[in-house]
Amino acid sequence: MMRKILLTAVMAGLAFSNTAGAQSNDYPNRPIRIIVPFAAGGNTDVVARVTAQYLTQSLGQTVIVENKAGAGGMIATEYVAKAAPDGYTLLMSSTGPHTISPSLMAKINYDPVKDLAPVSNVSSNALVLLVNPSVPATSVKELIALAKAQPGKLSFGSAGIGGTTHLSAEMFKSMAGVNILHVPYKGGAPATAAALAGEVAITFANLSDALPQMKAGKLRALAVTSAARQPQAPDLPTIAEAGLPGYQCIVWNGLVAPGGTPADIVNKLSAAVQKITRTPAFQEKMTQIGSVPIGDTPEQFRTFVAKELVTWNKVVKDSGAKAN
Repeated sequence: MMRKILLTAVMAGLAFSNTAGAQSNDYPNRPIRIIVPFAAGGNTDVVARVTAQYLTQSLGQTVIVENKAGAGGMIATEYVAKAAPDGYTLLMSSTGPHTISPSLMAKINYDPVKDLAPVSNVSSNALVLLVNPSVPATSVKELIALAKAQPGKLSFGSAGIGGTTHLSAEMFKSMAGVNILHVPYKGGAPATAAALAGEVAITFANLSDALPQMKAGKLRALAVTSAARQPQAPDLPTIAEAGLPGYQCIVWNGLVAPGGTPADIVNKLSAAVQKITRTPAFQEKMTQIGSVPIGDTPEQFRTFVAKELVTWNKVVKDSGAKAN
């Protein structure tokens, strides 16, 4: 399945330029729906609602948000992949269902390259590497040294098998050459609680969610997973600069349309997203929820997704992760 997806990605740009269909002269002339693949209240949902608010103003047509949670985001992703390619049903996609599930799952009912047309990557947010204060490590290098000195004795908690909080740690283990025990929990909050209680030594959590524990000194933050330092914690180094060059893991939220959506409609939507992500008001909203606005072109987003598919395919294979 993964090999087929990666081969499809090579041809996706050419196919996109040849797409035929309705013109965008009168688009949009009715409300647009953004489907969110997770429950209300999470980061993807909030990004979608902020985006919908500003797109409504930019496009002069109502943009509404609809949540279709389930199966790690795959239910909503399949729904949009099979929707009419007319620009009126969009998906606020994210790392898990778009670029991890194709490698993690034995079977999925959509091709993330062929069945989903990139519009624009809206935002990203970093994870943060946290340890319980009892862990005798105050830096990434010290944590790696500790793990090498005690192979298999340290443990990390995640929000569940196959998610970014799990696979970001597996990437860390692989690149650092350390053996740390994985303890999956049913969500990010329980995993963080386990680290707070000392049930696990380490966890990777969304930076915005972890900030209260970090500021209170209840968990020790060692580094962020992004390529650059984050504005919410500018003094916190990246894992790459703190000891693992080349390490990068972000959680992204991007707008996609059903495959086959006419190029002029996709381009019009993308231009609107790029415009709103550059406004100070939108950027302030993203900062408040711990996200960094992006707003790229369909071609840039497509290239990014292709790279993410390769990255997570390797991490899943190296870790031996299997879906529940």
